[in-house]
Amino acid sequence: MLDRSHRLEPGRLERFALRGAPGLAAVSLAGTGFALLTGLVAGRWEPLYAADRAVTDDLNRLVAGDALTLEILSTLTDFGGGTVLTCVLVLATVLLLVRREVRQAAYVVATSLGSLILYPVLKLLIGRLRPVVAEPVATATGLSFPSGHSMSSLVSYGVLLLVFAPLAPRRARALAVAAVACLVVLVGFTRVALGVHHLSDVIGGWLLGLVWLWVTAAAFRPWRPEAVPGTSPDEGPVLEGAAAPRPGPDGGREPGGREPLAHPWRAAAEALTAWVLVLGALFGTGLLLTRASGSTALAVADHVVVRWVAGLRGPVLDGVAAFGSRIGGTPWILTGALAACALALAVLRRARPALFLLVATAGQLALVLTAAAAVGRSQPAEPVRLPGDLTIVRPTAPPVAPPGDPAAGLAVAVHESWPLTSGFPSGQVAGVVALFAAIVVLVRHSAARRPWLLAAGAAAVLVPLLCALSQIYRGTQHPIGVLASALLALPWVAVAWWVLLRDRPHRTHRPPAT
Repeated sequence: MLDRSHRLEPGRLERFALRGAPGLAAVSLAGTGFALLTGLVAGRWEPLYAADRAVTDDLNRLVAGDALTLEILSTLTDFGGGTVLTCVLVLATVLLLVRREVRQAAYVVATSLGSLILYPVLKLLIGRLRPVVAEPVATATGLSFPSGHSMSSLVSYGVLLLVFAPLAPRRARALAVAAVACLVVLVGFTRVALGVHHLSDVIGGWLLGLVWLWVTAAAFRPWRPEAVPGTSPDEGPVLEGAAAPRPGPDGGREPGGREPLAHPWRAAAEALTAWVLVLGALFGTGLLLTRASGSTALAVADHVVVRWVAGLRGPVLDGVAAFGSRIGGTPWILTGALAACALALAVLRRARPALFLLVATAGQLALVLTAAAAVGRSQPAEPVRLPGDLTIVRPTAPPVAPPGDPAAGLAVAVHESWPLTSGFPSGQVAGVVALFAAIVVLVRHSAARRPWLLAAGAAAVLVPLLCALSQIYRGTQHPIGVLASALLALPWVAVAWWVLLRDRPHRTHRPPAT
């Protein structure tokens, strides 16, 4: 048991995990490598696929038929499996909570959950099949790229190393790093040797794991603004009721008296970490709704409401629903966000509120698109077509026309009016909720007069409600999916506020001891 007198201070995690420019260069290289490898895998680049097949086939011939080797490989691969990693991480989290190291416990949990979210989503988006070998010696379900065992083992053992290794002596720390590296490499090797992953899957899992580990380590570093004059860099932060802001060339504040964003890299890491966790909530909710389709009382009620609303359709309500759908469209949301940004810059004369609006809307759009592509939930059976829907042009065989006719060779176009949206999440509802919730937060944050706040609050309720009812009326969304989309849009707005508008503690001069 660790001695309670040795606290897991955040500064130790900083010094051990993040080394400034070298760390940023390493994670940039890993991120670039993962992006390139993902592009090659998704593009079905034949040289890469041929190399993967050759490595997998050679290893399969070596281990097939050797019972002892297979037993060793099966045992080693379990160290990257969910059962072992869950037990290790739960024990570590309990130990940290017993020691009242809440920040480090949250770091372990968030990093592990993010890994559990990232690789299943990417597997569904990329859709690479698992290897097919001559003599199968192991089976695995799901898709192939990236390797979940490889990423999870690197992230899980890596986060424990970052948290606990700074407490050990330097020599023991080096041994711990070597042991973790060897274990992670062995787990990745077993996935290829057992024929359940390609070599590029394993390398992709390692690269993504390194990037995620660095991002969460940066996100959970404590904020340490620059010291004000007269403060030693080694002094810890002293929170006072009226702390002085960090000075800059013109006083260190934006117009209006607020401090500029002092740690953009850490702020970006916080936002990215939270984005992945919100994506996990969207993705998990979508999977639950998809798998429960038609099998539970709630799912049956969902379909009953859609059919009941379909019986209410008429010319007047069709017009209202068409308007409600248009105001929730991506062009309208982006236009509204840009207009709100321009107004914020003109009235508040600060860049951060405008950046907050952009991050809230753009981040929500990225969440919706990613979750919709990964979940793949279908729309209700009979959505209604309304005036103003986007027209899809599908070419068919060219018509027969006399030689020299200008129409010769042109394709016949089939025009269909159809709302382009997925069954979950509702991009229109989530986008409208995110935009108007961000406006309410900004109006409240700017200490505007009460009538403006009431008007923004009313719009934040009525506009999303109209958009949501229009989606249900048209049959493009299930009621439960609409409600979940609306509720899950709010955490991202809260994240944007936390990163960009929340006041940070300042470092001030520590008075001398008397």
